[in-house]
Amino acid sequence: MPHPKTERTLVVVKPDGIQRALIGEIMKRYERIGLKLVALKMFVPTEKMIEDHYLLDPQWKKNVGEKAIASYEKKGETPPSSDPTEVGNLVVERLKKYMTSGPVIAMVWEGAHAVELVRKITGGTEPRSASVGTIRGDFVLDSYQMADTADRAIRNLIHASGSTADAIKEIPHWFSEGEIVKYNVPHEATLYDVDIMKGILG
Repeated sequence: MPHPKTERTLVVVKPDGIQRALIGEIMKRYERIGLKLVALKMFVPTEKMIEDHYLLDPQWKKNVGEKAIASYEKKGETPPSSDPTEVGNLVVERLKKYMTSGPVIAMVWEGAHAVELVRKITGGTEPRSASVGTIRGDFVLDSYQMADTADRAIRNLIHASGSTADAIKEIPHWFSEGEIVKYNVPHEATLYDVDIMKGILG
């Protein structure tokens, strides 16, 4: 079995994260927990690339639609439709416009529980309800209500893989294997070696 430290996840800093000059802050949050950056590039994606990304999972439209509807109902608000697929289609169209409006920064982070930890640090999809202490909870005030009123995608700074299965599909969509760098950093010994004092005391 591969060591847990080799788990990888995709993170994309969206156009609003770049425009708000939060790139360094976002990367710092992941780096200081012990994750390792193994791939990085900046470019303006095409609409096809974005649509293909969100449709890597055939159930994504339905799932995101269900989550959005549930979020509206929890707040006592009326969703744009009661059909999850219809809501999902609306989300995809808005995301294509949003994600191609300027440059993004795509990254691959590696480390034990990388997917879970990045999701925890990033916070919930809707910044309004994201926990304080998360990136979205600390740096964004957007809500589904505001986004729907303006007929746009919610501005939440970051895309992060939702599961290890998602990460396995998403990373090759954004990076070739040759763009992912294998290297070691000193703190990995402290995080992963069986005997933590081995390298310290000789």
